[in-house]
Amino acid sequence: MKLIAGNPGKRALNAHEPQPRADLAAPPAWLTERQQGTWREVVELSPPGLLKDVDASVFAVWVVAFDLYQEASEKLARTGMLIKAPNTGVPMQSPYLAIVNRQAQIMLKAAAEMGFTPASRSRVVVKRDASAADDPWGAIAGGG
Repeated sequence: MKLIAGNPGKRALNAHEPQPRADLAAPPAWLTERQQGTWREVVELSPPGLLKDVDASVFAVWVVAFDLYQEASEKLARTGMLIKAPNTGVPMQSPYLAIVNRQAQIMLKAAAEMGFTPASRSRVVVKRDASAADDPWGAIAGGG
């Protein structure tokens, strides 16, 4: 990302940064069926090479947060933003609103880490074909 941004901090770049090889695979068994479906759908829709196996924990956080966000949003739509307090009957904020807001924060933070937001995606570089990308003559020979 620093190469793209022009290395604004002028600190030395890590030429030996670890490069995970294995793509993200099947969802963990402990996720609910709905969460596993979200996992598979997002992996399928993601750019090839973006999600790696070492990203599984951060991705699981995003998937669970998305599921909780969706469930709380559905319930918030049914109850409305204000409910009556059980003991007094005084209008109060729906507890689902706090859940929606918190899960949105978690999702956005995890999404930025994985290149899911438009701003973070513009800073991600995914090497598609290592042999063609490493060939300095590829562009001249018509390979890139």
